[in-house]
Amino acid sequence: MARVCQVTGKTPIGGNKVSHSNIKTKRRFLPNLQKKKFYLVEEDKWISLKLSTEALRTINKNGLYAVVKELRARGEKI
Repeated sequence: MARVCQVTGKTPIGGNKVSHSNIKTKRRFLPNLQKKKFYLVEEDKWISLKLSTEALRTINKNGLYAVVKELRARGEKI
């Protein structure tokens, strides 16, 4: 799987590295992704997700089951 968050859809973006002498060269800004295992109580099983840290906050706020239900509605296999 690529460097993409499964919940938020965050992907790497491009930009410039700027040196002290103001020379610009291309670089990539990667999202802060974490592999995390969650126990889904409603289905009595463990699931593994590749998430950005923003997505972890979303899961804490909305609950795991609500986020998983939304992912399945989008068509992602979990």
